[in-house]
Amino acid sequence: ILKRYLITFSVMLLLFIPIGIMVHLSEQYGKMQDNEAPLNEILIYLGNFSIYIGSMLLPIFLFLSVIFFTSKLASNTEIVAILSSGISYTRFLRPYFIGAVIVAVFMLLMGMFIVPEASKGFNEFKFKYLKKGKQDRVTENIFNQLNEKDFIYVSRFDPAREIGYNFTMEHFNEENELEYKLSAANIRWVPADTLYRLTSYVKRSIKGETEVIETKNLFELNTFIKDQKRKGASNINTYVLVKYKRWALPITAFILTLIAVAVSAQKRRGGMGVNLAFGILVAFIYIFFDRVFGTLAEQSGLSPLIAVIVPNLLFGILGFYLLHKAKS
Repeated sequence: ILKRYLITFSVMLLLFIPIGIMVHLSEQYGKMQDNEAPLNEILIYLGNFSIYIGSMLLPIFLFLSVIFFTSKLASNTEIVAILSSGISYTRFLRPYFIGAVIVAVFMLLMGMFIVPEASKGFNEFKFKYLKKGKQDRVTENIFNQLNEKDFIYVSRFDPAREIGYNFTMEHFNEENELEYKLSAANIRWVPADTLYRLTSYVKRSIKGETEVIETKNLFELNTFIKDQKRKGASNINTYVLVKYKRWALPITAFILTLIAVAVSAQKRRGGMGVNLAFGILVAFIYIFFDRVFGTLAEQSGLSPLIAVIVPNLLFGILGFYLLHKAKS
């Protein structure tokens, strides 16, 4: 069972990820040619795309893999033979959970260290060649601390034109008192002079956000969240949610394995197709709950920890209920 668990999961990845790459490449190759993307950068991009999209679909691939091979065991009456020989249902589940441990460790390492780096390369290529000249990277309400004394703010930044609008810079002295405040209609980077140019600026002497968090590994993410809390960033829940989701991803492997075994371990009229249909329905309901609670955490002030725990708790309970029915 453990062998089939790992092989089916691996084959599922090897089958569907190349299909995803070919579909994506067929859609984007024209833009790559138009923007003269070098072949070596395209190959690196496709590698990053494989990791990026694969990480998003790992739980679904795992779920469908378990349903697929367990339904096959059930249709061949192998599960009945195993249980009839005196092996308990708990013992029958053991190889499934050993497989889930292996996949969970793989997911954890991917989510914490490998996916962030691949995501960074994926997005850099996308904005350099696939969305060149568009306004997709306009960011709003950017607040940052340059050092212990200087803080900057822009209400909106346009990376295509390299202009920040409604720029403000505040400088504090050694006593932590505001020394001067510099305001401008916009701030523009001038490559020829290697300096920033301010438009309609005012300096008043007096005797203090959008980053793609998926591009940070575990340690960088923790540091970033700590810095944002110190700065009083208003959208800190977005980053904390990402952190908790990375830790929760391996738990998802166990929950989906449990549900998949419970759904597919019995021989049903309609065979594997019924099991797969039910499994896909459960998977999409799970994704729906995950997205809803994630949105609540980002926009309604719901605790990110609760937003991550509730979907997993609900589907964990569902998994044990389905397992109880399968055993009885």
